[in-house]
Amino acid sequence: MCGIIGSINVQLTQPVVDLLERRGPDDSGLVQLDSSGHDLWLGQRRLSIVDLSPAGHQPMASDCGRYWLVFNGEVYNHKEIRAGLKQQNYRGHSDTETLLYALKEQGPSAVASFNGIFGLAFVDLDQQKMFLARDPYGVKPVYYRMHQNQFAFASEIKPILRLLADEVDAESLAELLRLRYTPSPDTLFKGIKKLRTGHVLEVDLTKQTLKPREWSYLEPIPKQQNISFDDAVSRYGELFEAAVQRQLMADVEVGVLLSGGVDSALVAASARNTLDKPMKAFTVGFTEQDAADETVDAAETSEVLGLEHLVHRIGSEDFFHIMEECIGIVEEPLATTSIIPMHYLSALASKHVKVVMSGQGADEPLGGYTRYQGELVSPYLPVSMARVARFMVNKLGIRNQSLERGVSAACISDDISRFLEVYTVFDQQQIHRLTGIEETRAHERIKYYYDLLECSQRSLPVERMMSLDMHLNMADDLLLYTDKITMHHSLECRVPILDHELVRFIESLPAEHRLRFREGKRVHKAYAEKSLPKKIINRPKKGFWSPTSKWFRDTGFLSEILFSGNSKFDSYFDKKSVVEVLDEHAQGYDRQRHIFLLLSIKHWLDIYA
Repeated sequence: MCGIIGSINVQLTQPVVDLLERRGPDDSGLVQLDSSGHDLWLGQRRLSIVDLSPAGHQPMASDCGRYWLVFNGEVYNHKEIRAGLKQQNYRGHSDTETLLYALKEQGPSAVASFNGIFGLAFVDLDQQKMFLARDPYGVKPVYYRMHQNQFAFASEIKPILRLLADEVDAESLAELLRLRYTPSPDTLFKGIKKLRTGHVLEVDLTKQTLKPREWSYLEPIPKQQNISFDDAVSRYGELFEAAVQRQLMADVEVGVLLSGGVDSALVAASARNTLDKPMKAFTVGFTEQDAADETVDAAETSEVLGLEHLVHRIGSEDFFHIMEECIGIVEEPLATTSIIPMHYLSALASKHVKVVMSGQGADEPLGGYTRYQGELVSPYLPVSMARVARFMVNKLGIRNQSLERGVSAACISDDISRFLEVYTVFDQQQIHRLTGIEETRAHERIKYYYDLLECSQRSLPVERMMSLDMHLNMADDLLLYTDKITMHHSLECRVPILDHELVRFIESLPAEHRLRFREGKRVHKAYAEKSLPKKIINRPKKGFWSPTSKWFRDTGFLSEILFSGNSKFDSYFDKKSVVEVLDEHAQGYDRQRHIFLLLSIKHWLDIYA
């Protein structure tokens, strides 16, 4: 696990590479390569996990010197890949070296066979081409910028800004307010882009003028198989166990991020059977009593599974104290409050291990979120009835945004427009009042993956939404902040539920094996019954949240944060409209996500604008 960086026609120096030091404190490398008239540099900071010896050093060259690779991540099936390659003389046993020779023999199309998490850059000096690639679900980010025939890429935004300065993109700001995250390829900068999940970016160095070309290696959603529920549970268990065992691949100790729910508990239960000593489990909680606190449930799970349990608790002062730093680390504002507890959780875990497993990634393919229930019933709900429901919700002044969005979405027959309504944080009118900007891109970004994944071929809208979420919401929100926060603490976070073979199997299942009315993650929970007590499996879903509903009721305190000093926030936002959002929350409307997003943007502007 590492930080990667490179540049073309703009000099890359060691101090810029070292901006990624926290991603890779164990080793560093920087090379300049001969590339047909263009100046090409590759750099890397290494967190040594597999093959701790110098044989894993990067940038890594092939034995012939023609091919070069910088790689961030882990590819868990690399031994199987290595066994099928012609290359015989290896310097070590790292997955980096395996990938180098797979790319040498098969070209960039080889990335489709990589079962893991990765962002990489591969250079072929004879063909004079460089390829960037990102894993199918976007666990590892890759940013890049093309400017006046200069090109730079990195695992993070900060080094790119050091090489090629940039400015705020107002259209992306509107898009962020709409969706709660900025979808790839956009960022809040005009020139800096994120490589899309499951995509390759090719840079042809033989051309005098550089013109990067992006293409997808993703396969369409697999065809639905005819399989009984019992057989599906059995096969799911086999693939789940195989995924966890693969992701125990490490030459260092592996721990687990443990919530009170079933997902991380099932990962830990599967892993413990292989380890020769109790697995360390890490949980974050809160100093005050709140429904968001999971420490008691996690402690019970730890006792049942025989884990070594470590806990850190935070309060409101900790939350607000660290918020600006966390936004600087994540580099992209989000509406997700769990960024903050993740920071403290990662800090705790990094004191004890270099690798952790997580239960992330179960909700999107397995139908764990409430919004999927709405999509289950949408084909059977007449639009006329939905409009009556929307009228009644508005008339009665019901203060539940999820319900408001749900009934509004039910009035829309077009998939993409309906999904966008469900995802929306601030609607178009609110965005215009807040910023004076028209939001125009969110629909287009959803449509891109809707078409690419051939979602229209699936019979049920809920299946289409889950597939979209796998490559949009999850990648640019949940997985984005997890990568940035954990790697800031030199901690590798693995997500076995996003094992490629496992996810492809899940996506091939009939929808009713994944979810039905008022019941999500069916096959997942049915398999969990074989190794976990029902009291763990059936605990109410809490999500990885914070007690911000209470903490955000002090409008005076929040206004002071948003509008104090020389902040650039008030040059982008209308103060009256912002205060209205704060007042709505104080009056009982749930505006936690809206407020956290505004706070995130404020801190981001102070740091980066």
